[in-house]
Amino acid sequence: MALTPLDIHNKEFSRGMRGYDQDEVNEFLDQVMKDFELVIREKKELKREIELLEDKLTHFSNIEETLNKSILVAQQTADEVRGNATKESKLIVREAEKNADRIINEALEKARRIEIEVEELKKQGKVFRTRLKMLIEAQLELVEANDWDQLLNMELNELDEDDE
Repeated sequence: MALTPLDIHNKEFSRGMRGYDQDEVNEFLDQVMKDFELVIREKKELKREIELLEDKLTHFSNIEETLNKSILVAQQTADEVRGNATKESKLIVREAEKNADRIINEALEKARRIEIEVEELKKQGKVFRTRLKMLIEAQLELVEANDWDQLLNMELNELDEDDE
């Protein structure tokens, strides 16, 4: 068991015949006792300081561990966000390509239909032109026919006869 300053103070030495000077021994023991008390106080203060520093160290170690975990979670989250963004961008590109293909196909189909309609209208225009030409030619033949001359002559003859 460790000595205390009180143990040093109460220590009694047996006396021999030519022993030490009692006043010198007592004075030395008083000095040892004071120094020992000082060492014990310093030891207690150092223990308290060590405990305080260990508490702080534990606290900062916990903070460090928490920060490391937070950094790890942030990195994982960033990786997930990056991965999701990549997947989403690929999906958007695929959708855009599908829509572009659909729009192009619809436009090509519409162009084909319009081309067919134009060809049909051209055919109908040719048929109409041919019929109109035939109609005009038929009407022209009627106008140029001798029947008109006969009809006009008949009317004039009839008018002349009526006048007489």
